[in-house]
Amino acid sequence: MTSLVEVLGGVDVGAAWPDPSRGQPQRIVLVGRTSARGLQSISRALGAFDAGRAPQGLDLLAVVLVADAPGRLPLGLLRRIRVLRSAARVHRVPWIPAWRVGSTPKALPRQFDRLAELVGSGIYSNGTVA
Repeated sequence: MTSLVEVLGGVDVGAAWPDPSRGQPQRIVLVGRTSARGLQSISRALGAFDAGRAPQGLDLLAVVLVADAPGRLPLGLLRRIRVLRSAARVHRVPWIPAWRVGSTPKALPRQFDRLAELVGSGIYSNGTVA
């Protein structure tokens, strides 16, 4: 997700696996929406990663789930997230209205503090983008 790259740095490789043997990032974060389809995609990617169908040498740091809408998630989606948490470290990013309209938020939620630390981001600092 490009918005996360703008905040935390890194490279958005889309739906493809990066290939460290070609100089692409080795440390990865899987990103998906909290919609049913987004969670299914993350689940498939985790399954492929665990089954060895991803390039050798990748280091999965975490799964990042970005809210697909404001408000609480339905119970069924929360259950799916619980299953994902049994397979990987999961971080959730709440709904950020500014991203919907393509603008930059004035401040970011505290969840970004942990993500910035995890990925070693030098561009994010305590709720702001440097």
